[in-house]
Amino acid sequence: MHKIRQIGPDDWTVFRDIRLAALTDSPEAFAVTAAEASIRSDADWEAMVADRCASGRSRTWLADDDHGHAIGVVAAFEDTTVAEIELVSMWVSPAARGAGVARRLVDAVIAWADLRKAPTVALWVTRGNDPAIRLYETAGFVVNGEHQALPSDPCNDEIRMIRTR
Repeated sequence: MHKIRQIGPDDWTVFRDIRLAALTDSPEAFAVTAAEASIRSDADWEAMVADRCASGRSRTWLADDDHGHAIGVVAAFEDTTVAEIELVSMWVSPAARGAGVARRLVDAVIAWADLRKAPTVALWVTRGNDPAIRLYETAGFVVNGEHQALPSDPCNDEIRMIRTR
């Protein structure tokens, strides 16, 4: 069984490595490119993870395989201006897809939103990423009609999905 856990400040190298793997594997799914992320210094990665752990307004989870290797990641940020949790940066390694890892990561975000008593969890997903859209639909998300250009590739666009309590 894969383990889902929140990152801690000491997980910055694990986070860096899985984030770079995600950006390399699925560039069309993210606002940041692998080239942009790869020029960050170790101190930048360490500070980013420390901030995420200390903020109280965000969480990042890793999925580990049976050997303790990270195989998936998801993050969430609380936007108090609109009383919602934003699910971001979702990715599962190709070798682990189809094993329920992605759903467990989404469920971690939903559980955190419930603890925060947030009425809404929202996300952006690249149009045409049908497996991701189906995953989010099975977790109760619906397309709300909003769309925007993908920041890393304005030729593609993202659609907004919302889940309400």
